[in-house]
Amino acid sequence: MKHGSVRKKKNITPYLFISPVLIILVALVVYPICYAFFLSVMDTNLTNRWNFVGFDNYLSIFSDGSMVRSLLVTFQFTIVVVAGHLVLGTVLALAMNKKRPGVGIFRAILIIPWLLPDVVVALLFKWIFNANYGVFNNILIKLGILEKNQAWLSSGMAFVILAAVCIWKGYALIMVNMMAGFQSVPEDIYEAAKLDGASGLQTFFKITVPTIKPVIMTAVILDTVWWFKHYTIISLLTDGGPNNATSTVSISIYKEAFSYHNYGEAAAGAGVVFLICWLISKIMRKVMDNGA
Repeated sequence: MKHGSVRKKKNITPYLFISPVLIILVALVVYPICYAFFLSVMDTNLTNRWNFVGFDNYLSIFSDGSMVRSLLVTFQFTIVVVAGHLVLGTVLALAMNKKRPGVGIFRAILIIPWLLPDVVVALLFKWIFNANYGVFNNILIKLGILEKNQAWLSSGMAFVILAAVCIWKGYALIMVNMMAGFQSVPEDIYEAAKLDGASGLQTFFKITVPTIKPVIMTAVILDTVWWFKHYTIISLLTDGGPNNATSTVSISIYKEAFSYHNYGEAAAGAGVVFLICWLISKIMRKVMDNGA
C-alpha cells in the first residue's frame, strides 16, 4: 500500500511543478482567446444584450469595405516596416560586428530606440512633426526648403512618416539577432572562403546567410507578427488618418469596439488578425524551410 502511494505521489509531482505556469497561461492566454471567440458570435453591448448571431460578425467584416481596406493598409504597412527593419538591422549588425575601439558604445546607442516605450516614441515624433511648433518644420524653413509650416501627419506623407518612425523604433530587434547570428559562424569557414578567393558579397550570401537562417527566420516572424497587430504608435501619431490612409486593422478594431460599441464585430476582427498572424508564421517557416 505504501509503495502504491509513493508511486502516485511521484506521478503527481511533475504536474504540481508546472501547475503555476499552467494556471497563468490559462488565465492570460487560453481564457481571453475563448472569451473573444464567444464575443465574436454574439451581438452584445456587454451588459444586457447577448444575442447569438453565429458567424454573421465574420461575414460583415468582409462585406464591410472599411475593414478590408484596413487589412490592405496593414499588409502594406507591415511589409514596408519589416523590410526596413531587415535592411537597416542587417547593415548595422554588419557594421557593429567588428572588433574596433568604442564599438560597444555604439551598440548601446543603437539599441536605445528599441528600449524606449512606444508611447514615448510616438509623443516624441508627434512633437517633431507638429504643424505649429515642430522641429522638422522649423529646420526646413531655416534651410529655405519650406515657406510656411506643414501639417505633415495630416498630409499625404503621413504613411511614409509613420513607417519611418516604426522602422527607427524596431530595427534593433533584427540588429541584435543578426549580431548574435554573425558571431555564431565559425571563423574557420570565413578563412577557408577567403583562401578560395570568395568576395565579401559571396561570403555573406553563400556562407553567412545559410548558416544563420534559423536566426533570420525567427526574428522576421516575430517582427512581422508584432508590427502586423501594432496599435500604440499608429494611434498616437495619426489615429488612422488622414482619410484612413494609416488606418490599420488594429485601429479599426479599437474604433469598432470603443467608438461604435460593436463588440461582436471587433472580437471577430481580432479573431481574423489572430488567424492571419498564425498563417504568416506558418507560411514563412514553410518558405524558408523549402529554400534551405
